[in-house]
Amino acid sequence: MTIVDQLNRSIQIDYIPKRIVSLVPSQTELLYDLGLESLLVGITKFCVHPHHLITNVTVVGGTKQVHLDKIISLNPDIILCNKEENTKAMIEELENIAPVHLSDIYNIEDCLELIKMYGSLFLVKDKAENIISKIKKEQQEFQVFIKDQPQLKTVYFIWKNPWMIAGNNTFINALMSIGKFDNYFENLERYPEIDLENDMDNQVEVIMLSTEPFPFKEEHVKALKLKFQQAKILLVDGELFSWYGSRLTKSFQYFKLLRETLV
Repeated sequence: MTIVDQLNRSIQIDYIPKRIVSLVPSQTELLYDLGLESLLVGITKFCVHPHHLITNVTVVGGTKQVHLDKIISLNPDIILCNKEENTKAMIEELENIAPVHLSDIYNIEDCLELIKMYGSLFLVKDKAENIISKIKKEQQEFQVFIKDQPQLKTVYFIWKNPWMIAGNNTFINALMSIGKFDNYFENLERYPEIDLENDMDNQVEVIMLSTEPFPFKEEHVKALKLKFQQAKILLVDGELFSWYGSRLTKSFQYFKLLRETLV
C-alpha cells in the first residue's frame, strides 16, 4: 500500500502499522488521544504528555539526536517525524530502518490534515474526525469572541542568549494571528536572532516569553519590565502556542484567557 505524507513523499508500507516510533512530542500526544497508546514502542524524552508514557514506552533519545540501535531493536513498522523538529540527516538514517512519515505544519489547516492522515493510516478515522470537529468548534467560538478585540503588536520570544523570536512562516505566528497578536517581527522568517537593544521600540504592546523551548521564568519577566515599561510582559504556555495535534483543543480557551488578562 502506498501512502503520502505532508511533503508529498510516497511511502510504501505492506500492512497497517502496529509498531510506531514517534519522534515529535505533539504527535505522540495526538497518537495517545487517537487511542493508539498500545502501538507506541518508541518516543523521545520530550514526549511528556501524557506523562506516564515516559515510564511505559522506550525512550530513544531527543528530537535532534536518537539512538539508532534502540530504534532498530524496537523493529518499528513506521517512524513518525516532522520536517522542522527532526534533522534531515537523522531522517535519512531512519529511512534505512523503517518507512518514515513526515509532517510539515505551518497553520491550522496543516494540523487538521495531519490528524486526518493519521486517522486513515491507523484505522481510527472516527476518533480523528472527533478531534478535528472539536478543534474547529473551539476555533469558531474563539473567533466570535475575538471579532471585536483590537490587534496587539506582539513579540514572541522562544530563546535567550541569543534572543530569538517566532517570526513569519511558523505555526506560532499562525496562532498569534488568530488571536490578534499582531507579530511585530512578521517581516522576519522563521526563528531569527534579534538585538534586544536596537530591534524593538515603544510600538510593542505585548511581549510573550514562552515556557519552551527556553524555560522563561518570572525573573525574566521582571528584568524585561525594567527595559520595556510600555509593554505588557507575559509568561505564556509554549505548548499551547506550538504543539499542533490534539493539544489545539485547549489552545483557543487559553488564548481567550490571555486576551482577558490584557484588557
